[in-house]
Amino acid sequence: MKLALRFVVPLLVALTLFAYALVPVVDRLTERWFVRDLDLRSQLVATSVRESLRRGLLRGDTAGVHALLTQLTEDERLFAVGLCPAADAPDRASSGAAPISTGTFPTDIRCDALGAVTDPDSALLRRASGALHVSTAPISTDGGASPTLVMVHDVSYIERRSAESRRYLLWLFLGLGVTISAITVLIAQLSWRGWVQSMRAMLRGERLLRTDDHATDPTLSPVMHDLRSLIRDMEAAHHARDGSQTTWTSETLRALLRNELRGQEVIVVANREPYLHERVDGTVRVQRPASGLVTALEPIMRACSGTWIAHGSGSADREVVDRHDRVQVPPDAPSYTLRRVWLTEQEELGYYYGFANEGLWPLCHIAHMRPTFRRADFETYRLVNRRFADAVLAETDSPNPIVLVQDYHFALLPRMIREARPAATVITFWHIPWPNPEAFAICPWRAELLDGLLGSSILGFHTQSHCNNFVDTVDRLIEARVDREQFAVTYKGEATSVKRYPISIEWPPAPALLARPVAESRAAVREREGLPADHALGIGVDRLDYTKGIEERFRAVERLLELQPSWVGRFSFIQIAAPSRSSIPEYQAYDARVRALAEGINARFDHGGRPPIILKVEHHEPPSVYEHYRAADLCFVSSLHDGMNLVAKEFVASREDEQGVLVLSRFTGAAKEMPEALVVNPYDADECATALDMALRMPREEQRDRMRLMRSLLRDFNVYRWAGLMLMDAYGMRKRERIPARTADATP
Repeated sequence: MKLALRFVVPLLVALTLFAYALVPVVDRLTERWFVRDLDLRSQLVATSVRESLRRGLLRGDTAGVHALLTQLTEDERLFAVGLCPAADAPDRASSGAAPISTGTFPTDIRCDALGAVTDPDSALLRRASGALHVSTAPISTDGGASPTLVMVHDVSYIERRSAESRRYLLWLFLGLGVTISAITVLIAQLSWRGWVQSMRAMLRGERLLRTDDHATDPTLSPVMHDLRSLIRDMEAAHHARDGSQTTWTSETLRALLRNELRGQEVIVVANREPYLHERVDGTVRVQRPASGLVTALEPIMRACSGTWIAHGSGSADREVVDRHDRVQVPPDAPSYTLRRVWLTEQEELGYYYGFANEGLWPLCHIAHMRPTFRRADFETYRLVNRRFADAVLAETDSPNPIVLVQDYHFALLPRMIREARPAATVITFWHIPWPNPEAFAICPWRAELLDGLLGSSILGFHTQSHCNNFVDTVDRLIEARVDREQFAVTYKGEATSVKRYPISIEWPPAPALLARPVAESRAAVREREGLPADHALGIGVDRLDYTKGIEERFRAVERLLELQPSWVGRFSFIQIAAPSRSSIPEYQAYDARVRALAEGINARFDHGGRPPIILKVEHHEPPSVYEHYRAADLCFVSSLHDGMNLVAKEFVASREDEQGVLVLSRFTGAAKEMPEALVVNPYDADECATALDMALRMPREEQRDRMRLMRSLLRDFNVYRWAGLMLMDAYGMRKRERIPARTADATP
């Protein structure tokens, strides 16, 4: 179809241009034909009246001549008729150039210029009121020069017929172009369908596998088997290349698993579980943790119907699992399995709080916090990774499972899985930034971590700069072959593909999150906080973490009120800060600093019970978070270093009213995808304050234009696309790995 259209469009354009070029030629030819006909007609008229005019002129019967001329003008196309005396007649000299005439004779046709009139180039006289044609014919008398009969025809009908001819000509060429185009497309479609049917028949063995007596020839079966496999591999490669053009939804992802991966179960390994069961006031309640990873992965698991393996950290988690430590989630409409792994308090302290969050987290985030490494923490980290590897093996009997390993908590896990299941496809996604080689070299167990990660079939990062840093780190710190053109690392004889997969969120958001209209959300949040209906609001949603730039955010609000005092008492910033890693001393100190800073700013700028900072250090469920998004005039994301930051994308997705402004740190991965936000340096308080003021004063039309562009990005680049592209790459890799084995099996 595309090939046919590439032919049709140029054909229509060429025919149209040709038609326009042909119109002047057709007009000229038509005009010449009509002029020739008028000349012939004039000669016939002159012949018919010549004898009568001659007798009248000889008798001197001027009245009779006038009557005869008047009779001639009764022809509807004869505009006027005149009679010029002979050139040597005395009355011609006395009357000047005016002829004896009847009708409205043109004043510019004079007897002394009849030579010009009879010139073919002057046969048509063009006027604003219409064109005239002049014909002359001599009226012979006895001896001497002859009088001349002058006939003037109205030829405006020629122009009308020329216009009709032009219109018919254009329609003719347009119809011709459409007809040729339709025939071309039809032939192309029939040819394509015939070719496809022939290929399908051949693959079914209807032609190659049948002899004259219609019996199957078993000697061709191996050839046809290999040919079918080759065609499937080519189709899979084509789909993989075309994945960026696919409209990704949960149904698209299910179809991928059903058609390409033959319904294989997907296993996700993540430290954080998507649902916690907490005992509150003697009852078990379900909570959704504040986590960008959970926000991204949970819709994927609902689409894949796989198994999520996570640390069971809720106070009532053990009470709801079965004897295999499994529970079906989501609670309201179960669609996948949550398998919980239990850790002792000491193991959690060393693996999670110790090596992962006091070591790797500050190492990978340039947030000016010194990493702390302890050997005991690393050994616990290794032990917990082994326990999760055992859980993965227990959840699948397949020799080649698909395992999605999530984040920095499991850097050693990919190698452990591949050692137990060499044919496994392990996709590891690193959700936080990857530092440069010099920074990563600080880690005492850098070689062990790289060895573990290179057990992955595919290793994904949010941005290309993180991919570059990882490849540079491998090239600098261990012995491996690095292919920078393909972005692949070969280590211990196994290849790991390093790819960029920008993570996103579910699109469209779940209906329950958008159930309350924007106007109601605005009114409810302001009423709850004791603020007027027209009070301007900003929103920030983060874990209470030093990499999120909450202190810098508050200082920007403070600077705004210093530079623009008119906002005092008219603007408040709500910060939702979920408690995080509160057993780590650095996080305890950060919590105290954030609270103290908010209290100081409120004391300085409080205006009649309208504090500039409203700090909420507590857990909020997603519907509550989205209500705040929809109530706010702006969202401020001031991360000091972030892999992606999904809060920015959640805010944009929540605003179907296309209002609100996103102020976004340039040190987030989201800033590279959404330049329509007001992108700032969070370390520059003046720049951030100016951006806040600009956001609060931005016209609604500009807000709409910016929001539309960002929402269209989220629609096309959603979380299903993120997961789908990884799975398609994994499928292509699995097929390529089977080709050498199949070739070896066929070798005699």
